[in-house]
Amino acid sequence: MPVRPPDENEVAALAAGYGIELPPGEVATWTTLVAGALSSYDAVEELHATLERQAPVDRPSNRPGDADNPLGAWYVTTDIPGAGSGPLAGRTVAVKDNVAVAGVPMMNGSHTVEGFVPSEDATVVTRLLEAGARITGKAVCEDLCFSGGSHTSVTGPVRNPWDPTRTTGGSSSGSAALVASGAVDLAIGGDQGGSIRMPAAFCGIVGHKPTHGLVPYTGAFPIELTLDHLGPMTRTVADAATMLDVLAGRDGHDPRQPADLQAGGYAAALDGDVRGLRVGVLTDGFGWAELSEPGVDDTVRAAARRLGELGVDVVELELPWHRHALHVWNVIATDGATVQMIEGNGYGQNWEGRYDPELIAHYGRRRREVTDRWSPTVTLVALAGRWSAEREHTRHYAMAQNLGAEVRRQYDRALADVDLLVLPTVPMVAPEIPAPDDPLEIRIARGLEMIVNCAPFDVSGHPATSVPAGLSDGLPVGMMLVGRRFEDATCLRVAHAFEQLVGGFPRPADRAAAPA
Repeated sequence: MPVRPPDENEVAALAAGYGIELPPGEVATWTTLVAGALSSYDAVEELHATLERQAPVDRPSNRPGDADNPLGAWYVTTDIPGAGSGPLAGRTVAVKDNVAVAGVPMMNGSHTVEGFVPSEDATVVTRLLEAGARITGKAVCEDLCFSGGSHTSVTGPVRNPWDPTRTTGGSSSGSAALVASGAVDLAIGGDQGGSIRMPAAFCGIVGHKPTHGLVPYTGAFPIELTLDHLGPMTRTVADAATMLDVLAGRDGHDPRQPADLQAGGYAAALDGDVRGLRVGVLTDGFGWAELSEPGVDDTVRAAARRLGELGVDVVELELPWHRHALHVWNVIATDGATVQMIEGNGYGQNWEGRYDPELIAHYGRRRREVTDRWSPTVTLVALAGRWSAEREHTRHYAMAQNLGAEVRRQYDRALADVDLLVLPTVPMVAPEIPAPDDPLEIRIARGLEMIVNCAPFDVSGHPATSVPAGLSDGLPVGMMLVGRRFEDATCLRVAHAFEQLVGGFPRPADRAAAPA
């Protein structure tokens, strides 16, 4: 569609927006010059249409009714068979609804994306299908993925299979509920502040946030380039490792990925010996004032001690920067999401890789039409981020990115003395889902309070696996194992050894079958 050039009044208004008052005699000249500059835009659109793209596909999908969607976890269902053979042959997969599946509606939990249908598969979707997986639907996620609770998606709350009155966690809320309930074998999750690991912990499943850049983000709706991750959510560690073997590796379209990236061998490494490994129980991840529940802290400490039965050396470790890192994440996530996701129409600019012009245009138009329908958590980020941009010129974002390098160094230094860090994934068991008429501060707290231990490792980029450590008050507790960057195999190997030690992880049905 040709770009309409501005008229003289519009050019004068554009200049005024920058504080420039054009002399009346120059407005016509500036109007002609701007029109000339915009002529290349039409040429670029014509050229872009000639690029090779995925052929259109017909993939029917369905919005299930309440009877077929009791947890509110499906956005749409579909049935896309993969290759006839491969490491995931016959396994069913739910794809988080911020990830593009060609021909299948994508909403990203938000009115601002509603109505969009991608024309190309995300890289991870292509890899799943080539590995034989069967995609059976898109899992609900939170509004623009900016919530650690499961009550902000515009399709309604996603309910925890362990107790439907409680949150699944977010933003990969539907992915966690579908895996935990047994509706699918596997799911794709996304993680910018803990959104794979937190719902995994609340729902009693395995969630692995890979090292930043290990899994290509191409074709997923971004929040902030330096925080974006995709990864597996499964019932067993072996499934997570097999999925990671399929998902990991360069695709040539994602600047998050190192040029010399080496990936693979995660499933093969699971049965390696863990004896002699050294694990540091990160004391700064316990005892968060007004957040940490004693039952959660005690369960994780007990699980960490049991690693000693495997021949692992378990020690205590202090790292004050773990608590500083939360502030660093908060500034990066607030300013970064405002500039890239909100003001930058999702993708932002100034990076080399694969963009989605159709999604950018759809979202850019919709966010101006329905901004007043954002969730409270997205609105909070937009207000704080806009204030920072207008009054502070995002200088704190620059500081936070500089401090992010120090956060990474601090964790690297700790991980030079131990092979893994261990801490609670979230400081509490799944809280109850807030009611729509609860006070605003309660609804926001239920969306952000659980991020304290997870978000720092989105800044640092270290791999982190959440596994069920046990139960507290009959609900799952997550233990997080954090490793050196690109040593994801170590996280998964120890997690697998722990799973074998405890005889497998509990499931919601176990609670239902337990005597009163």
